Amino acid sequence: MGASVLAIDDPVLHEFAELVGAEGAVSVAGGRTRWEAGGTLSPEAQVVEAPTGIVSYRPEEMTMQVRAGTTVAELDAALAEKGQRSALADRGGTVGGAVAVGESSVDQLGRGAVRDSVLQVRYVSAEGKLVTGGGPVVKNVSGFNLPKLLTGSLGTLGLLAEIIIRTNPMPPASVWLRCEGLSPARARDAVLTPSAVLWDGGATWVHLEGHAVDVRAEQKQLMTLGSCQEVGGPPPIPAHRWTLSPAQAAAFSASEPFLASIGVGRVWASAPQPALPVDPVAELIGQRTKQLFDPASRLNPGRTP
Repeated sequence: MGASVLAIDDPVLHEFAELVGAEGAVSVAGGRTRWEAGGTLSPEAQVVEAPTGIVSYRPEEMTMQVRAGTTVAELDAALAEKGQRSALADRGGTVGGAVAVGESSVDQLGRGAVRDSVLQVRYVSAEGKLVTGGGPVVKNVSGFNLPKLLTGSLGTLGLLAEIIIRTNPMPPASVWLRCEGLSPARARDAVLTPSAVLWDGGATWVHLEGHAVDVRAEQKQLMTLGSCQEVGGPPPIPAHRWTLSPAQAAAFSASEPFLASIGVGRVWASAPQPALPVDPVAELIGQRTKQLFDPASRLNPGRTP
């Protein structure tokens, strides 16, 4: 299935595996910024912390090997020194937490989705074993794609210990615009490749990135369509992430503050997303996957991705 339990000689990861053990309910705490995602953790679960530190960074290959307990802020700082960045959302948490929750950056159109950026995972299984899934480069990955499966799984299939993440270059020019009188759909159609188009029910925010001449041209184009002003960044992002279709996100409305990401199918809102009907086939697949990876339901009990 594209996974291996061999050839992991890092003593730090083995210490983490021993801490997790093979018995009893267990969870990993990151920055606790999404601690209630997927439900409330069962009180009997032992809470442990993942190992920290950047293991290796290869700017020329645009990959970073980092332990799961490292903060996203630390990862971003190291990447920025080489003019690079990642797809992870920096909401004050850890790399492992960001991957487990599966939340991409607000600039997903420009940076890519977090699920597509995770090349390799090393995690502790429900049996307390260290497992490697994926590979350091895409061409080396074959078989079942464990990195994609564990991304967004909320630690219910395995507890992340280490990740190899794909990075990408920072564009030479970047500008955020806040526009009045310009619909988000029209804003997105007016420019070639926006890194983000956001909408709060009133104003539209557009993030333009690329070569300076192209950014200036697209900025000028938007200013002919609405009243647009340069701003320092996106608006405040509400606490709760909703997953919708792109069409649903574009048509979203609520009495409480919200922020829709146009073209992505994501809304951040002040309240949690209501439970949605689950396709019976998808539910059965989820149950069988959980049974395969965690038959005793010891990993993050009380949470459902």
